[in-house]
Amino acid sequence: MSKDNAEDIVRRATVAFNAGRHGEAIELCRRGLARQPGEPMLSHLLAAVLFAKGEIAPARRHIETSLAQRPDNAAARLLAARLARTDGELDAALAHLDRAIVLKPQRDIFVEKARTLELAGRKAEAREAWEAIRKAIPEHQEANVRLGRMAWEDGDLAGAASLLARATASAAPASVWFDLGVARQDLRDHDGAENAYRKALEIRPDYAEAALNLGIALQESGKPDAAMQAFARAYALRPQLFGSIAMALTSAPHGRLWLDERALRQALEG
Repeated sequence: MSKDNAEDIVRRATVAFNAGRHGEAIELCRRGLARQPGEPMLSHLLAAVLFAKGEIAPARRHIETSLAQRPDNAAARLLAARLARTDGELDAALAHLDRAIVLKPQRDIFVEKARTLELAGRKAEAREAWEAIRKAIPEHQEANVRLGRMAWEDGDLAGAASLLARATASAAPASVWFDLGVARQDLRDHDGAENAYRKALEIRPDYAEAALNLGIALQESGKPDAAMQAFARAYALRPQLFGSIAMALTSAPHGRLWLDERALRQALEG
């Protein structure tokens, strides 16, 4: 198989993969590899398609085959790192990423390294990596989210709220708005927490924890009727939250006393 033929197969297989025709992409790669075993471009692409399908072991074999021919290919190193991380081999993933950074210091590779360091429990190094990304790109959403969560874990509530608010400046998932609500709630900013929880529920209407925390924030800010509505929503979404709702209702300064569990359940059920 000539180089041109291999490139043509890669092109056709890439088109099939991008169109969601994974089976066709795999068949094209395997047909090419049957004619030229170990061809690095085909091995790389086949590894990527198999990774997308969740077939980690064969994907790792093919990316290692590609790297044996092209050890200094940064994209292949990045894919090998992602595969190793998925397999729980974090040291191997970091080794691939360090090599990829030397070869081609791109943003995606630095982000992958920060994620992997955090997953490995190397918090100080992960924080340093995320801060470097944020320094280069102040509005990098994931860096702000990760650093915000770390700040919250460290008890730096104001720092956490600031970072998480920055992360919501562009379209953010419900989980980020929820985390912002928690940080604001811990700061006793109940109105700010309310707004964050409402946004989380707007994005994900079935977010039971957000409905529960919204009820607590409303209750803390002296809005018992609105709080009951939020608690009723949380209960409808997840009846197992009844105990948390009952505790919240009876323990807050603006709470209500329910002597009969059945009466409370009836009130929540409307």
